[in-house]
Amino acid sequence: MNKLLETICGLMAGIALFGIMALTFFDVGGRKLLDHSITGSLELTELLMVVVIFAALPLVSLRGEHVVFDSLDQYLPHSVRTVQRVLVQLVCGAALLGLGYLMWQTGGNFVESGETTAQLAIPKAPFIYGMSVLCAVTGLVHLAYVLRPSTEIEENEGGTL
Repeated sequence: MNKLLETICGLMAGIALFGIMALTFFDVGGRKLLDHSITGSLELTELLMVVVIFAALPLVSLRGEHVVFDSLDQYLPHSVRTVQRVLVQLVCGAALLGLGYLMWQTGGNFVESGETTAQLAIPKAPFIYGMSVLCAVTGLVHLAYVLRPSTEIEENEGGTL
């Protein structure tokens, strides 16, 4: 399951990042050489950035690569660190699932109102729905970490016992 998640999210983020790179290259090239930029390039870049960020979020959580403040961990007993880890994973999982739910509702509101981007009139709802699903997947990753042994988590995070 991890491999499937890594493949799907990695491809989405990679393709979107390549799209940003190509769009920027052709936009700047067109502006400098032809004195004409690509219409809506800023909007497209913003939408592709949404894909990059939210597609990478489950990967960051899956690999335990979030920024971690662990200066005091060496002074805490293992049992306290275990409880702390479980609580943090529960809070993160619940918050991301809640955020995913709220985004899903917002996507529905955007469908009803027909919300689009200003210049290219691209519907925003599919992007909001995608953000919602990826937030929920990230929340599930955090909840799955609650069930994993702490030594396995600490090895993924580069921590030591």
